[in-house]
Order: sequence, then structure tokens, then C-alpha cells
Amino acid sequence: MKAMIFAAGMGTRLKPITDRMPKALVPVCGKPLIEHISLKLKSSGFDSAVVNVHHFAEMVENWCAAQDWMDFSISDERHRLLETGGAVLHARKLLEGNGGFLIHNVDILTNADLGKFCSLHKMDSIATLLVSDRKTSRYLLFDKNTMQLCGWTNDKTAEVIMVKDIRPEDCLKRGFSGIHFLSDSVFPLMEEYVRVKGLEDDGGFRFPILDFYLYAAASHPIIGIDVKDFRMLDVGKLDTLEMAEEFISSHSSLAYP
Repeated sequence: MKAMIFAAGMGTRLKPITDRMPKALVPVCGKPLIEHISLKLKSSGFDSAVVNVHHFAEMVENWCAAQDWMDFSISDERHRLLETGGAVLHARKLLEGNGGFLIHNVDILTNADLGKFCSLHKMDSIATLLVSDRKTSRYLLFDKNTMQLCGWTNDKTAEVIMVKDIRPEDCLKRGFSGIHFLSDSVFPLMEEYVRVKGLEDDGGFRFPILDFYLYAAASHPIIGIDVKDFRMLDVGKLDTLEMAEEFISSHSSLAYP
């Protein structure tokens, strides 16, 4: 199986550490974040990973090249950051060919059973998102019966975007984990999206993947897997780095529906 690790970000919330190294190489429990994520991928049955690079790109490339236990490929975003959706489209040639692939943020630690999650993806869906009932300000909205993505809401601003004929109050509100499995069939839809939105190609199309999902969900199934007993730690902030060791040591498996 193949995965993509989002590792190109500037890591501004981890300054001043990221003034001298990329977020992906920030150490946690004696290992860089990217090693924790890629080891988890390896133990879940993944044998190759695409890593996008921008901030201190050469340092990430050198780390990947020094590993002999997994096949790493580099998706170069030195020219400019392409955001999450643009990063996937930019890495198309490295990702497609196996039917589908997993996306994982480099700064997210979870107790997710990634192999089990991937097994729940159905290839007639363009994407399957790992979500949970947790407190956040921005939620994805899912049909209670089918768990198909229907919209998005921001509780702080009261903004609501619906893409299917269903009332927001009849949907489940779930937080997105940053872990998702995409079918290869996503790429023609992404190309359609950049045409419809009139996005400019300056070394790669730049757009958030959630914006694309809301566009695509109007006509294609995007499914949420609502994970029970989900634990997640965003290690992209300074105050969570010291919490990471305890989180890793208390790792446990998940209960899936």
C-alpha cells in the first residue's frame, strides 16, 4: 500500500524550533515526527510513502534518503506551497497506480488502526475520511443514514455550507482527523475542479482539499468513518510537544463500527 505524508508546511506554530529545521524533523521522544508517522504506516502494511517538501526541503529529502526500511518518494513544492489539495494533485504521478492511497498529516498522532481504516474504504467512493465525535470549531456534516459528506459548518462564525439536499440539523457533526483514503478516481475530478474554479497553475495548482471535497460531494460519494474511542494529538504546537511522549506510550487500538 502507498501513503502520502503532508510534511511541507512552514511549522509556524512550532517557532522558534522551526527556524532551524522543518516541522517533519522536530524530535518527539527521540525520533522526528516523520519517523513516528512512517513507522506507524509501516506497521499497518504500507511499504511506500510520498513526502511533500518545501520548508527546509533538503533536510527532509536527506532524512528520507537515509532510510532503508521504507520506500520514500519526494514531491517537490519548493516553488510554492500548494496546500493540501494541490499537494495531492501535484504528486499524482507518484501516487496513482494502486487503486488508492492514504493521506496522513506529519504532525498528527492518533491511536488509529490505519490498516483497519483502509480496509473500510469502498472503491466506489472517491474518498473515505476518518472522523470522530470530538470538540472543535469546524465540523464536517454527514448524512446520519449513509455517512456521506453533506456539508461543513463553523460553530464560531455560524457559517454553513451544504452540498446535498438535507438540512444541517439532520446531519451528524464530526471532526476531521487529517487521515483519509483516496481512490485514484479522485484525480480526474480534481482536474475538473481546477478548471471550474479557474485556478492558475504557477508550478502547481493551489487549493485546500476540504474545499475540493465539498465540491465533489455534491455528485460523488465521500464517506466518513466515525471512529469510537478516538484519541488524537496535534503536535504542531509547542505546548503539545511535551504531551507527545505520554500519548505515544498510552497508544491503544480503536473500536470501529
